[in-house]
Amino acid sequence: MGSVLGELLPLAVGVAISPIPIIGVILMLLGRHARATSVGFALGWLVGVVAATTIFVFVGGALGDEDSPSSGWITPALGIILLLYGIRTWRGRHAASAQPKWMSAIDEMHAPAAAGLGVVLAAVNPKNLVLCASAGVTIGSASLDAGSVVALVVIFTSLAATTVVVPVVAYQIAAERLRDPLDRLKDWLQANNSAVMATLILVIGTALIGKGIAGLG
Repeated sequence: MGSVLGELLPLAVGVAISPIPIIGVILMLLGRHARATSVGFALGWLVGVVAATTIFVFVGGALGDEDSPSSGWITPALGIILLLYGIRTWRGRHAASAQPKWMSAIDEMHAPAAAGLGVVLAAVNPKNLVLCASAGVTIGSASLDAGSVVALVVIFTSLAATTVVVPVVAYQIAAERLRDPLDRLKDWLQANNSAVMATLILVIGTALIGKGIAGLG
């Protein structure tokens, strides 16, 4: 279990350091319905990560242990997908892009819509889906007992959700103190979103490809 956990840590960090959902939750915390929408978004984010990871746990289990040929090709394939996505993101980092419509609608958003948005950004976003898929396959192909599988999914989800859940919890405790720091962080992330995400994706994608090649050797 320890070796599997070590493989999950960089994947969880990759999900956690996702500028778009962090910007989203900050905008909610600065919006009109801050407490309700931010809690809804955080819950949706947790559900999305758990759902995407669990689906691929079963996929990994169905493919057999991590040394089997079918399972061995999945990790480098996911790494290649991430690498290509990272290159595309890096090349377009200086291009001007319009703010997504959902960001403009955050002030009027309520908890159910925020929860749905959290699920989408966690489980449907290409980068996060690939990272959750890799985590799920890693867990599912490790031939662990059910208790260990559940524990690893919980640990992975908890780590992956820190950058969304921690600001929401902190806001419930000290809302006024956090407004200025959150506003500054939002501005920095909006200015550096593509560069941060591209660098992260390229590093993790390369690591996945290396791991997959080593496993096939």
